Amino acid sequence: MRMRTTLLAATVAALAVAVASPALAVTYGAPDGNTHPEVGALIADQAYSDGTWAYCSGTLVSPTVFVTAAHCGDPGQTTARVSFSSQYKPGDTVYTGRYVPDPRYDASQSDPHDIAVVVFPKAISGITPARLPAAGLLDRMKDDRTLSTATFTSVGFGSLAPVNGPGGKTYTYTDTRNRASGSLNSLTKAWLRLSQNPSTGDGGTCYGDSGGPNFLGDTTSHLLVATTITGDTACRSTNVDYRLDAPAAREFLGQFVTLP
Repeated sequence: MRMRTTLLAATVAALAVAVASPALAVTYGAPDGNTHPEVGALIADQAYSDGTWAYCSGTLVSPTVFVTAAHCGDPGQTTARVSFSSQYKPGDTVYTGRYVPDPRYDASQSDPHDIAVVVFPKAISGITPARLPAAGLLDRMKDDRTLSTATFTSVGFGSLAPVNGPGGKTYTYTDTRNRASGSLNSLTKAWLRLSQNPSTGDGGTCYGDSGGPNFLGDTTSHLLVATTITGDTACRSTNVDYRLDAPAAREFLGQFVTLP
């Protein structure tokens, strides 16, 4: 989720600071370095006014398939550029692939089909893809009461913690892969909601993190259970994520990867 003034009209609308339900960057966390090299950034065709380039995040789930959010794309968009640099700089390697959103997505961040893939023509070498969850994993954890105590790790290239000022909140972007840990807020059929309240020791996502991963487990986990979609405008309360163990996501992803 990222505030931008140019590129991808749908993403701009989703990330504008005034919206009630913004697409989400990692807050109250730390630089990820090379802990999650499979997490990449969608790179704009030209720099934004602050000199940065990343506008959404995502995860490599097979050597040729990168998962992100459908609202990160413009209607009719057919390609996307992805960098796996831990801190993107102009001139770093960028991979261009075919951008494919779920055709059922209706351009709303409350729509339970907010998922897309970037399919690369050649395998990405040197990066181990993240693991996808088995069907209904989070439901089973809820039933056996292990979900409420689970830790989740959010990773993305979005804004750092907002700073209040005379003109409102300032969001800082560095094109750097960051991570933070959060805890369960609630679970529905399509959504995993995570607490990112710093007063309880949680961190989470913000603008520019849309499409990025939420791993089940501590900061070393690579089990991708949900992708960041939206949250609160202050980026300090709730991280709302699209479940990848649910039927709709599995139906879409099954067209591109072998599911567990």
